[in-house]
Amino acid sequence: MPWRGRSPTRIFKERCRCADNDYRMAPAFALISLVPGLAVGSFLGVVAARVPLRRSVLWSRSACMSCDTMLNWYDNIPLLSFAVLRGRCRHCRGAIPLRDPLVEVTSGLLFAGCVFAFGLTFYAFAAALFSAALVVVSATDLERRIVPNRVVLPAFVAVLVLRTIDSPSPEWLIASLGAAAFLLLAALTYPGGMGMGDVKLALLIGAMLGRTACVAMMLAVVLAFVPAAVLLARHRSGARKMAIPFAPFLAVGAVVALFVGDRLLDVYLRTLT
Repeated sequence: MPWRGRSPTRIFKERCRCADNDYRMAPAFALISLVPGLAVGSFLGVVAARVPLRRSVLWSRSACMSCDTMLNWYDNIPLLSFAVLRGRCRHCRGAIPLRDPLVEVTSGLLFAGCVFAFGLTFYAFAAALFSAALVVVSATDLERRIVPNRVVLPAFVAVLVLRTIDSPSPEWLIASLGAAAFLLLAALTYPGGMGMGDVKLALLIGAMLGRTACVAMMLAVVLAFVPAAVLLARHRSGARKMAIPFAPFLAVGAVVALFVGDRLLDVYLRTLT
């Protein structure tokens, strides 16, 4: 497979040349997918809140995390309920975490982006599942410095299976192992700067992105360097004891690579030749 392969976006556009009307409908499909994306985001917020606490996400109704009062359906409408309630529980007036609307918005935009870029395809479904996992682990790592195995490992298996069915190739497994090995080496070299959760997240990133996983890794390192440099400048030697959650940077790099990774890799390889 040549390095300058066609990106999923390009493949979708080429498939639609014989049906221009279908491709013109991509923005409409993306807009429609925003609504289920927000609904899924509401569920992902529950996952991000309960999984680190080892609470069930399937067999119990939504409840206030402060007073445990069961929530009515009209208090669970994505974004709208948060705005109407002004960010507070209807019963105890406890603050609703800002995480919830942020997860909903991010999920909705990513789902819409997947449909807009890749169409109503099998690849878009895999990309949406991949994006959902990235949203959850980013939220849990920011809040609790945890990348939950119960999220990232099932997502890795599911994405690897979907990518292999959609495009049979050893590339997805090889990229998974390569990305994980890269971060494992970093974790062993500098134990305080990298956790095993990040290594497992690299498995998921490699399974989805294949060769463009290297783009995600490079972007994550560059993005993480900024807050690390700020901490070093402000706290000097004390900065070594301050942990920076790396999963959100990996997630941002992975999302960029998902949509434009092939283009970025192509530009990089052209500079070398």
